[in-house]
Amino acid sequence: MTAHMKFFPTGNADTTFIQLANNHVILMDYAHMRNENDSTDKRIDLPTAIREALDEAGQESFRVVAFTHLDKDHVHRASEFFWLEHAEKYQGSDRIKIDELWVPAGVLTEESLDNDARIIRQEARHRLKQGKGIKVFSRPEALRSYLEENGLTLDARAHCIVDAGGLVPGFNKWGEEAVEFFVHSPFAWRTDEGLSDRNQGSIVVQMTLREGGQESYVLLGADIDHECLSQIVRTSRRHGNEDRLHWDVLKLFHHCSYLSLSPEKGEDITEPVEDVKWLFEKLARQNEIIVSPSKPIPVKGTEADKDKQPPHRQAANYYRKIIKDSNGKFLVTMETPSEFRPKLLHLKITAQGVAVMLASVATATSIAASTPTRAGRNG
Repeated sequence: MTAHMKFFPTGNADTTFIQLANNHVILMDYAHMRNENDSTDKRIDLPTAIREALDEAGQESFRVVAFTHLDKDHVHRASEFFWLEHAEKYQGSDRIKIDELWVPAGVLTEESLDNDARIIRQEARHRLKQGKGIKVFSRPEALRSYLEENGLTLDARAHCIVDAGGLVPGFNKWGEEAVEFFVHSPFAWRTDEGLSDRNQGSIVVQMTLREGGQESYVLLGADIDHECLSQIVRTSRRHGNEDRLHWDVLKLFHHCSYLSLSPEKGEDITEPVEDVKWLFEKLARQNEIIVSPSKPIPVKGTEADKDKQPPHRQAANYYRKIIKDSNGKFLVTMETPSEFRPKLLHLKITAQGVAVMLASVATATSIAASTPTRAGRNG
């Protein structure tokens, strides 16, 4: 069997659908941003698209749903779509069930939340108290305190907790699912030192997929900035885990923000800080694919170019620059296949590498759109 990845044109928002070799499915974030009352809104009807992807995989529920952090562009309208265990009002027959929920520890401990963020927190708290159906990423002291306040201990819930620098249990790249997840973030020490920030405390993993005896690597980032990314690089190098940073596919950080590269935007190109430069230029494999889950990249001098929010053309120019010498691809969800008619972006993991497929959500058909990736500079 073959693994697949699907990215959705949702504007500046994240939703990544992963179909494993055994057809089990994983969803990283959920943000339904389309305005159904606006016929000109080009963002996808996400619930319909995900249900169609589930049907194609032959699944009725998710093996895993991960919320990398609680910002709106990663959780919007999730409470309308999923079957949630903590309250009957979220248990309609048309809702999609979650076998295992993944959240960073900050989701459990953050207060003063509302809307979908609050509902996801309540679901995570319920599952952690039950001691099943959840993985919490990192174990800061704030999590220990929360558990103790609820008559529990870290030891009693150790089976529900995953630390940075290790593999997520329950997956085996040598098994029928042919996948493993190595955790890069969040770091518990950031929270313990008072560095409480959703973006920097979000889940970042490297996914390794095996097919036909070959491995493909995917970096799944959330909204971390260059400082946190540099910490991940330095920590990996210090522990001899450079291989855990190799990538064929990069789900871009923070919607193509220059801040994921450097504190300085630059006039026409963002030059990354040294650690980030090493990650992007030395550890990418030949024919790499960079996916920017974002609005179209602005043209220089336009009103969109003046917007402080991402995507930033200077960052995009850097990514376009680094793929030139390796036959790579830089793909923007709201520009693929065109800015006028963006569609679901489909990657297929083969024994020869990763192939880009352009799938029509309406007909569920696919056409090959690229040469498969092959091990290159570091292969």
